[in-house]
Amino acid sequence: MKRNVFARRALAGAAIAALTLTAACADGSGDPTAPTAGDADAGSRLSGQIAGAGATFPTPLWQSFIDDYTRNVEPGVQINYQSIGSGGGITQFKEQTVDWGSSERYLSDTDLAEAAEARGCDAIQVPIVYGSVVITFGDDQFDGLVLDADTIARIYDRQITNYNDPAIQDLNPDRDLPDLDIIPVHRSDGSGTTNVFTLFLDDEVPMWAENYGAGTEVDWAAGTIGGQGNEGVAANTVQNPGGLGYVNQSYALELGMPQAQVVNADGNPVYPTLEATTAGLAGLEIDDTYQFSILGIGGEGYPITGAVWNFFYECGYDDNTAELLKAFWSWTLTDGDQHVTDLHYAPLDDDLKQRVIAELDRININN
Repeated sequence: MKRNVFARRALAGAAIAALTLTAACADGSGDPTAPTAGDADAGSRLSGQIAGAGATFPTPLWQSFIDDYTRNVEPGVQINYQSIGSGGGITQFKEQTVDWGSSERYLSDTDLAEAAEARGCDAIQVPIVYGSVVITFGDDQFDGLVLDADTIARIYDRQITNYNDPAIQDLNPDRDLPDLDIIPVHRSDGSGTTNVFTLFLDDEVPMWAENYGAGTEVDWAAGTIGGQGNEGVAANTVQNPGGLGYVNQSYALELGMPQAQVVNADGNPVYPTLEATTAGLAGLEIDDTYQFSILGIGGEGYPITGAVWNFFYECGYDDNTAELLKAFWSWTLTDGDQHVTDLHYAPLDDDLKQRVIAELDRININN
């Protein structure tokens, strides 16, 4: 049963406060995931602290990984993650202020060259998990509303401003749509979620490709509202009557937010479920650069899907930090699938996991 809108608005505020606390504790002081001295297992193999920063998209999953690992696997390890957005994660990684970066946008050849020049060795980038970007609403009556790429693009371009617009009604002939203004909400920070969302629109809608394009930041139309992080978009969507936004599905599920069915490349309207996300990944081919986009999804697949990449270096870590990074991220790939699916992300397939684990062995290889 879905929460009513008032409860959801209160929960949105609480969720944002919790995620803000997590980001603010990045130095380890007061970190809710850090073990106390009394938690440490005398048989613990590793100890020390590592820190990362970046995408808000995987934050619920990263925190679930961290909590399990530091409490039950290696209690002597502290792991801190700043949920600041993909753009910030790429910047902090390249500026070498964190041990790893996370992003829903892969590092371009230019990014890789800049990172290598600054560090004195090659950067490593690998995918860790897949997930859907969903269209959410602040009102339960819109759950399951069918939208296609063209209507979504025109909503954010402010050509469509009301839920009873004929273009939306044509996609939902059996629904009595209200005369209610649409309030489109977008990310105000550099965002990999925005990159996944705009890549889909750029690929499907010529108007969007010409006027906006794809990227972690775009020049949004007047009449749209910005929100910081996935949590900020979720909050502004539920707090504004008529709100419509795009967020990581985990945030939408945590807040009990209604979601749209989105028409895929085969013309099928698909509700964003884990099964639909996984179906969209069938046949995906990933070369050794790990620079890829997920587009043209058909069949039973949900069409707005992306990956999260992590970034590391081949040199510059002390030996202990390198060991902590390898151990933790290898563990997430070998033992973390329950966390992945419980939070409605999609895991890598077994072959790709083994490739990524081999890539993690390159951390500090040229030190």
